[in-house]
Amino acid sequence: MIGWEDVYKVIVAVVPLYFALVLGYGSVRWWKIFTREQCDAINKLVCYFTLPLFAFDFTAHIDPFKMNFLFIGADTLSKLIIVAVIGLWAKCSSKGSSSWSITSFSLCTLTNSLVVGIPMVKPMYGALGVDLVVQGSVVQAIVWLTLLLFVLEFRRTGLEGTIRTTSNSLKPKASSISSVMMGEDEERKDLEVNRIGMDVILEDGSSKLPFFELMKRVWLKFIVNPNSYACVVGISWAFISNRWNLELPSMVDGCILIMSRAGTGTAMFSMGIFMALQEKVISCGPSLTLFGLVLKFIAGPAAMAISAIVVGLRGDVLRIAIIQAAIPQSITSFIFAKEYGLHADVLSTAVIFGMIVSLPILVAFYAILEFIH
Repeated sequence: MIGWEDVYKVIVAVVPLYFALVLGYGSVRWWKIFTREQCDAINKLVCYFTLPLFAFDFTAHIDPFKMNFLFIGADTLSKLIIVAVIGLWAKCSSKGSSSWSITSFSLCTLTNSLVVGIPMVKPMYGALGVDLVVQGSVVQAIVWLTLLLFVLEFRRTGLEGTIRTTSNSLKPKASSISSVMMGEDEERKDLEVNRIGMDVILEDGSSKLPFFELMKRVWLKFIVNPNSYACVVGISWAFISNRWNLELPSMVDGCILIMSRAGTGTAMFSMGIFMALQEKVISCGPSLTLFGLVLKFIAGPAAMAISAIVVGLRGDVLRIAIIQAAIPQSITSFIFAKEYGLHADVLSTAVIFGMIVSLPILVAFYAILEFIH
């Protein structure tokens, strides 16, 4: 059984995250150190430098030949169940949309496994728990976060194409005398077109760009984003290094570590900055906050429980699978949401509230699961 000493160890591991968050919040709200433009630059630093190197660092040091593929299979099946349910909701419900489908998937499935999961699971299940959580984190980083990144890039590219195409089609043809007289009217129409284009892509994900042109633009942006291949390079090196007993040169390893160690701290700092820029700390409101918590701590673990039983997981592996599905929201999902302008307020609230309530919830999960054989 987990004791008070183990609970204290979990708290010790979580408190530094809040320290970084408070520093980010205070730097904008209390001390006025950063402007809004500088805050955007900090978010890009996190998204394009510290997080990719952090992801590469932990991915490159696993042993892919010793992964529990039943556990990975259960994790994959649970996410496919979530995708199916969300897709059915988006198709059949009048409130369904592509934008909320993306956010709902993030809330249900993406966890902060390395930062929060390991210190929470280790006192519960020891080395076995840590090993499985790390494996789940690697698959999440390589497959699911990459897929999320691709979908977000697809959405943004489609949005830009819709705005440009709609703008060009609605601009009036004018003579060189009338062009001066209609200047203000064109500016007004351009602003309206931008608003219409935003509404179109946000409501149903449609785009007036040809499909192959859209895919080309998405791919070109995708391949220059370091988050899209950091984990792929990392797992490739893991296969090579474990197959032939190789190690990274100390100089290369040091270059990676100096930035990757800043990944978690700068991500939390960036989230604190985002909170400070909002009128309210919990900017999405109580209804969406409750919605996010239900998806994170009920829908996600329920889908994992069904999947784990279906693939035949038993004992501690089954318990760990359910526990890791209830780990608080992924900080990376918030960083992506902020970068791509999709419900960042909901994701930041999920990260904050999730970390606050996760300790008692996970301890309760642990106690209940002890009765499962």
